[in-house]
Amino acid sequence: MTILEELAQAVEHGHPNETEQLVRKALDEGADPVVLVEDVMVPAMRDIGEKYRNQEVDIPGILSSARSVQKGFAAVKEMNRDYTKKECGTIILGTIEGDLHDVGKNLVAMMFRGAGFKVIDLGVDISEKQFLRAVKQNPEVSIVCISSLLSTTLPEMRQVVKALRKNDPKHKYKIMVGGGAVTRELAEEIGADGYTDNCVDAAEMAKKFVL
Repeated sequence: MTILEELAQAVEHGHPNETEQLVRKALDEGADPVVLVEDVMVPAMRDIGEKYRNQEVDIPGILSSARSVQKGFAAVKEMNRDYTKKECGTIILGTIEGDLHDVGKNLVAMMFRGAGFKVIDLGVDISEKQFLRAVKQNPEVSIVCISSLLSTTLPEMRQVVKALRKNDPKHKYKIMVGGGAVTRELAEEIGADGYTDNCVDAAEMAKKFVL
C-alpha cells in the first residue's frame, strides 16, 4: 500500500493523528500538497459521506473522518506556508437566536470545510443583526446557512431570511436552512434557496450552488 493509499484509509477510518503523521511523512518525501488535499483527502471525505448517506457509517464515524481531514489540512498549511487550499466559496453559518444547539451545526461546518469551502462559523444564538453584519463584513459570501433545532425559534428564522433577502436584492448569495425544527415545506414558504436534513446532502447542495 502506498503512502497516499494509507492516507486515504486513515481519513476513511477516522484516525486524525495517523492522518496528520502520514501527511507530514508524505510532504517530507516530496509529495505535492495539492495532490494530498485535492486528490486524496477530499475524495476520501466524499466517500465517507456517501457511506453515511447509505447508513454504513454513523455520526461519530463521520465526525472522526472530518476531524482527520482538518488535521491533515492543518499539517499541510503548517509545512507549506505558501500553500493555499483552493476554496470553492465562502459560507456563513450560524444557529438562530434563541437556540443554543451546536452539534448539528458543527457537523455541517466540518462537511462544508471538507468539501472545500471557507466557513465562517458565527456560533449559536445568532441574531438577525449578527447575520447581516457578517454578510456585510464578508462581501464574497456565497451561501448563508441557518440552523434551528427548536420550533420556537422558527419565527426568528423566518425574519432572518426575510432580512437577508431584503439585503440582497440581486440574489448574490444563496440561503440554506436546516435543523430538526425545519422542513422542506417551511424552507420553501419562508423563501430559502435550499433545505437538507443531513450534513452530507448539505455539502453537496452547497457545491451545486457555486458551480
